[in-house]
Amino acid sequence: MKEFIIGIDAGTTGIRAYCFDKKGKVISMAYEEFRQIFPKPGWVEHDPMEIWEKTEKLIGQAIRKGKLKAKEAVAIGITNQRETTVVFDKKSGKPVYNAIVWQCRRTSGFCNELKSKNLDQEFQSKTGLVIDAYFSGTKISWILDNVKGARQKAENGNLIFGTIDTWLLYKLTGGQVHATDHTNASRTLIYNIGEKKWDEDLCKILNIPMSMLPEVHTPRYKFGSSKGLKTLPDGVPITSLVGDQQGALFGQLCTEVGEAKNTYGTGCFLLFNMGDEFKISKHGLVTTLACGPDGNTVYALEGSIFIAGAVIQWLRDNMKFFKDAKSTQKIAESLKEDDEIVFVPAFAGLGAPHWDMDARGAIYGISRDTTPEQITRAALKAIALQSYELVKAMEQDTGKELKHLKVDGGATFNDYLMQFQADILGKKVIRPENVDTTVLGAAYLAGLETGFFASVEELKKLNKKFAEYKPKMKPQIRDKEIEKWNQAVERTKSKK
Repeated sequence: MKEFIIGIDAGTTGIRAYCFDKKGKVISMAYEEFRQIFPKPGWVEHDPMEIWEKTEKLIGQAIRKGKLKAKEAVAIGITNQRETTVVFDKKSGKPVYNAIVWQCRRTSGFCNELKSKNLDQEFQSKTGLVIDAYFSGTKISWILDNVKGARQKAENGNLIFGTIDTWLLYKLTGGQVHATDHTNASRTLIYNIGEKKWDEDLCKILNIPMSMLPEVHTPRYKFGSSKGLKTLPDGVPITSLVGDQQGALFGQLCTEVGEAKNTYGTGCFLLFNMGDEFKISKHGLVTTLACGPDGNTVYALEGSIFIAGAVIQWLRDNMKFFKDAKSTQKIAESLKEDDEIVFVPAFAGLGAPHWDMDARGAIYGISRDTTPEQITRAALKAIALQSYELVKAMEQDTGKELKHLKVDGGATFNDYLMQFQADILGKKVIRPENVDTTVLGAAYLAGLETGFFASVEELKKLNKKFAEYKPKMKPQIRDKEIEKWNQAVERTKSKK
């Protein structure tokens, strides 16, 4: 008998299904990308049914790869791409429109209208967030106002909303459960994180019927059980839902106040554990809900970069600069001399700490002899420089200097990027053995709820292998890199 935890990582570009053993090690994994839909410039959508169908299939594939028996699955944990919004029929379970992705900018105009009414403080004081098209609230409003018959159906109580965790939970339980957790709810722009409840006043402002909203629980909770699936028996409990970045914070076991991590994925996300302190940032960060030592809910400061690994994907798929993202390390290392190229990848606007929805990407310093290799290196640097801005903002907000930065995510295997990150921060960068910490956090929470894992202390004993990058760059070179970046960002910002 080999019991295991199923971890589902519903990311922005693909789905991963994992099977974890008692030591928190990956037994097996299955992965598939799904379509990125771009109906108009700045608009990004996903097909919720495609996400669900691939998820169900990949669970079966992961179990078979691990030579495991489905009946021995102890629990399921889900981590997901947070703000992405699905509105679906309460009875049939059919989406009324594609999922609107967190990167989508279609509601920027609506957000500017809200700002013009001086609603910024009301939203931030309750939700910890800034008014931005990034979050779910304005996406829900857009669907209700632009899909024929949707508003009437919603007001009649026939439509429900969810982020991707809610959508997958609904499908996994055969349509029996409509719920989410604190970490995902805190990304919607309509959840009061001080009172931990949906905010009626904010829902009125955005014209969202509260009957659409899911129940909210702690990330570690028995949300429901599998029912009617092709790849699992009925009765497998779903015992954790957690937003991907909060999942990574817990996966890195940053459960104590003052601990922080940065995840390098499609975007970059830096979270700092604030414990029970609800603090509003004065330096362009947001406040969100995260997981404490026992899976309880705590506050965290977060900095969000919209385009990180996605810029490498763009260079590969759109510009055809290289065939494999892994080759970017050798490309960057092959260049001996530095140059003046600065790449600001504001493809979806600028996130923290600037929050400029209308900024667009730019490359500066191009000359006639500029090469694809130089632009590729500048793109890698941009990921680290954006992360530098988040660390500085976090240190200003907390009044504490970060001793080192814990990192995770697929891009952390790029040694050039990680060394440049350490150099530009002037701090040690620490990468764990397992960099898929978003789903690891979900698996830890699911396992703790069922007793599969004994305690956080036991988990910490299992995680002792790390790679470290120490700063080597001369201070004057570092200062020049930061100055070039700051100048480029200022030139990229929209002129309002």
